[in-house]
Amino acid sequence: MARTPGAPTPADHALAAELAGRAGALLLELRRSHEPGGDPAVLRKAGDHQSNELLLAGLAEAVPGDAVLSEESKDDPARIHASRVWIIDPLDGTREFGEPPRTDWAVHVALTIDGAPVAGAVALPALDVVLGTDPPATLAPPSGGPVRLVVSRTRPPKAATFLADRLGATLVEMGSAGAKAMAVIRGEVDVYVHSGGQYEWDSCAPVAVAAAAGCHCSRIDGSPLVYNNEDPYLPDLLICRPELAEPVLAALADFRD
Repeated sequence: MARTPGAPTPADHALAAELAGRAGALLLELRRSHEPGGDPAVLRKAGDHQSNELLLAGLAEAVPGDAVLSEESKDDPARIHASRVWIIDPLDGTREFGEPPRTDWAVHVALTIDGAPVAGAVALPALDVVLGTDPPATLAPPSGGPVRLVVSRTRPPKAATFLADRLGATLVEMGSAGAKAMAVIRGEVDVYVHSGGQYEWDSCAPVAVAAAAGCHCSRIDGSPLVYNNEDPYLPDLLICRPELAEPVLAALADFRD
């Protein structure tokens, strides 16, 4: 029998939003202070490192007994046996961050309890937006037009192009995973599907926030997304408006066949 995850506290939700917002402010300041025409690789490296240090310090101070999995830190195998694990991406969309004035980059902070993403926040610093789980973000109403499917700027996954053909969807290009997922909530797109391989930090906070807002979130076969695995590679993801879940999953079943 599957375990029922424990409940987060109000402080967990607040901590996720606070830290995501603080890291976002730091990243904006780094961007502003970066010399025009300077090496974007230097800016990206500084952003990854300084945001990670801020988040790790904040978690260590507020929840010292919790484990952490970060894209920018060496993995500690002890987290596998922990119930409460924070999964963070200090700078999701590093490439876009290094290309001012692009806005499609994010900061991810999420808490998992027994593998379930139960609290989290995604900051979109360049838009001055932080979306969290309590209070949950408000899902925008349906657009009433053709389905809009968000895809990567450079490498749309095969599942997305298959789905676009099946649903007659319009493709919308965007950068980071967090920006794509939040675009569903904000009403800019209707479906985000990824089949090209990701890691847990790419989707954990976006899934926590999107699920709290009422979106459908799953693997592309409809199975639950489970986090804090020994191998943090998570091959695929679907986040979409709830009324589109059934037709999207049916189309994806044909894609998998």
